[in-house]
Amino acid sequence: MTENSLLSRLDGLAARFEEIGTLITDPAVISDMKRFVKLNKEYSELEKIIGARAEYMQTLNGIKEARALLETERDAEMREMAREEIETCNSRIPVLEEVIRLLLVPTDMQDGKNAIVEIRGGTGGDEAAIFTGDLYRMYAKYCENKGWRVEVTSYTDGAAGGFKEIIFSVSGDGVYGLLKYESGVHRVQRIPQTETQGRVHTSAATVAVLPEAEEFDVEIKESDIRTDIFCASGHGGQSVNTTYSAIRLVHIPTGITVQCQDEKSQLKNKAKALAELRTRIYNMEYDKYLSEIASKRKTMVSTGDRSAKIRTYNYPQGRVTDHRINYSIHNLQAFMDGDIQDCIDRLIVAENTERLKASEL
Repeated sequence: MTENSLLSRLDGLAARFEEIGTLITDPAVISDMKRFVKLNKEYSELEKIIGARAEYMQTLNGIKEARALLETERDAEMREMAREEIETCNSRIPVLEEVIRLLLVPTDMQDGKNAIVEIRGGTGGDEAAIFTGDLYRMYAKYCENKGWRVEVTSYTDGAAGGFKEIIFSVSGDGVYGLLKYESGVHRVQRIPQTETQGRVHTSAATVAVLPEAEEFDVEIKESDIRTDIFCASGHGGQSVNTTYSAIRLVHIPTGITVQCQDEKSQLKNKAKALAELRTRIYNMEYDKYLSEIASKRKTMVSTGDRSAKIRTYNYPQGRVTDHRINYSIHNLQAFMDGDIQDCIDRLIVAENTERLKASEL
């Protein structure tokens, strides 16, 4: 992309930025919550590009001014300062252009959303359930370190510990944009607690990360929902097992079923279940969007394919390997204690590189 075409594109975005700035102060737009939120997100995204544009133009102007000074100035010291300014600005230009090109590549509009995470034990029986529990604790610690809020919606205990499945929501800043890279099959290789002969077994768990739908993203008619109320089971004392507080919602048009039993309050359980139902309906359309992306560019990083084997946790060697980017570390314990940011950062870099290549084709 040449300097002129880059500036031309940035000028068009600057005009759009000003237009949105006016629109979001219009009472008619403010009263339309869905449009207002959408415009605010677009404004926020453009703000980063406009900031980079200002620095880019300032750097280009710095070169012009320094060159003009060289043509008219006779003082040796001033001329040397002008040369240094040109050198500094020229070295800065390619860096800024790379930043701008990356900002200009369309981002996933879901990245700023909260997330609903499902972890389900796969092959491996009791050991898979134990591993599911390990993965949940890993994510819970990671979220705690990020200052995010984790709320369990529902779970089924494993016979020997852990969970057959566990579903939880994560709230915070840019949650889905980071956790989406965790979707897929996670494989563990270790000696199970139930193994008497010390043999290494391979088990698996599936992680699905869904962007949480907001109320205005999906409209659900009350008449389309069947509500079942029942006694919760599991941990939580006597009241959990004797009070009709657990909620199961069935969306009749799609057949989607969700349930929540984590809260003692029936109203709170229904609110959580509704949020999950809204997300699952929303994700039916979002999955189509992911499939469309995958067909256009065969990205290895985040296609949304939850059947893809993405990572292996090898306990005998103390190693974690992410197969998408050939990333391995020999610090398994720290990783299981929630220290997964470095891996996610590398996945983001890999995907951004792919996005840049795709935008240049």
